[in-house]
Amino acid sequence: MTRVHPRWSTVRKAAGYGAAATLSLYLIVKVAWVAAALLGIAPAQSGMDTTEWVTLNAITVVMALAGVALGLALAQRWGRRIPGPPLLFFAWVGAGFLVPMIPYGIVSVVLGADGADGADGADAAMPGWETIGIGVGFAGMAVGLAVALPIYLRERWPRAFLGRLGELAGTGRAGRPGELPGIGRAFLLAGLMTSAGLGLLWGYRAFGGSLGLDPAHVGRETLDGLLMRGNWGAWALLGAGCGWSLIAARPSRLPLGVPMAVVFLASGSLFAWGSWKLLWAVVRPGGFATPEYPVVAVTEHALSVCAGLVLMAVVLRTCRAQAATLERRTG
Repeated sequence: MTRVHPRWSTVRKAAGYGAAATLSLYLIVKVAWVAAALLGIAPAQSGMDTTEWVTLNAITVVMALAGVALGLALAQRWGRRIPGPPLLFFAWVGAGFLVPMIPYGIVSVVLGADGADGADGADAAMPGWETIGIGVGFAGMAVGLAVALPIYLRERWPRAFLGRLGELAGTGRAGRPGELPGIGRAFLLAGLMTSAGLGLLWGYRAFGGSLGLDPAHVGRETLDGLLMRGNWGAWALLGAGCGWSLIAARPSRLPLGVPMAVVFLASGSLFAWGSWKLLWAVVRPGGFATPEYPVVAVTEHALSVCAGLVLMAVVLRTCRAQAATLERRTG
């Protein structure tokens, strides 16, 4: 890792430790739910039987453990020795789950949405300590990642974030779409178009549209659910737009790190939330029914996963091209 001002390293450490500590509260709640269900102290919730309830929450326990480990890795020295691919994958998924939800959380609080439409598998009515543990866990991890992760990435892979967006033009692999091999150009553009299409669809539904929705669910969504749809739609559109800027590389003085960060978060959101909602749509625990027609839900979430992977491919491709460009200039 490159040397940075000690102040930024201190900020990274504090944010990483804060993320791990707050997510531990969420982990405690989930472990308590699993233990209570297995011991018969408390019944399963959300219409699930005990097996479904324990399985679902065991999955979230593993996810929370990975999140705590990620926060510690971003804060501690041993995190520098973790190979890049696994660390980037967990950081990408974790940040995709939580950081894009920060705008939704702020707007939700301002508008007084009830927060009952989360996809966490719990009933809306929970004891106060559980509600606080889950809320603080999510919010703390989201803010901690939003602060610690960019500093960590900037320290470890500085070349990927240096320079201006317009400097990508004319560099071959990171140049305009026409400079890509035909199959590569078609693949990336299809991913961007899918992301944009999903963004438009979710935005349309956030304003009351019913295309693809089961009539039994039309008009029954809460303000919280509509805000979530709008937030997911906005990030999908931002990802498509910034992804196009990285491919097209039009003349621009915009720092390269800005569109890179947006596409990283948008792709992670599409992949992480698409995978989670796809799991629910396929398994349907406790008789869960998607607001969309079942075939629409499965198709939609599968496309979200694919679009997220393609957008991340754009980020990685840009990183490699920018690093190669800087190496040629300094070599």
